Amino acid sequence: MQLFVGLGNPGTKYARNRHNIGFMALDEIASDHGFAPWRSKFQGQVSEGSLGREKVILLKPETFMNLSGQSVGEAMRFYKLTAEDVTVFHDELDLAPGKLKVKQGGGHAGHNGLRSMHQHITEAYRRVRMGIGHPGHKDRVSGYVLHDFAKADETWLDDLLRGCSDGAAHLAEGDNAKFMNAVGLGMKPPVKKEPKAKPPQGATAQPKSVDEDTRNPLQKLMDKFS
Repeated sequence: MQLFVGLGNPGTKYARNRHNIGFMALDEIASDHGFAPWRSKFQGQVSEGSLGREKVILLKPETFMNLSGQSVGEAMRFYKLTAEDVTVFHDELDLAPGKLKVKQGGGHAGHNGLRSMHQHITEAYRRVRMGIGHPGHKDRVSGYVLHDFAKADETWLDDLLRGCSDGAAHLAEGDNAKFMNAVGLGMKPPVKKEPKAKPPQGATAQPKSVDEDTRNPLQKLMDKFS
């Protein structure tokens, strides 16, 4: 069993904030893969389903970002899971908008949601770091992450969320590389090659010009001295 956690803040006021991209990712997965309706449990919203061969619990903590670890710790104790069974989807300032990386363990880099996770379940969990870009100065970070995505972000955001959903089964089965590949395809769909136009039915190939010299260099040389 896997526990997928999305980080964010509860309520419609925050629903489209950059800080809530983790909630958005879980909503996309739940919708696309036929998960059960969301219900209140573990100080959050929970949905259950399967991804590939794995049973997965989706959890959106409603404790607000700074206390996310409380909700996650409660869910882990109930299902008897370890930190290695947990994957956290969260916003990442240090990645450009639309970029994504998967990381196992490590520091929290000042992210308050991850800081709380460290305190309650240790740092051994897996993270899906979803790039939102940086406002340019640390004093602007709080207002930036608690502000809605701009309209110009909608295309890459939709693609990124769809890619996360497309690759979710690979993530649940522990194949980070295939998950990343699915996200990459979601961001850059393969270009379809246009088929070569066929000549109209009944048309014949154009004959070569009678003046065209089709001899190879050796034939030309031999003809010169013949």
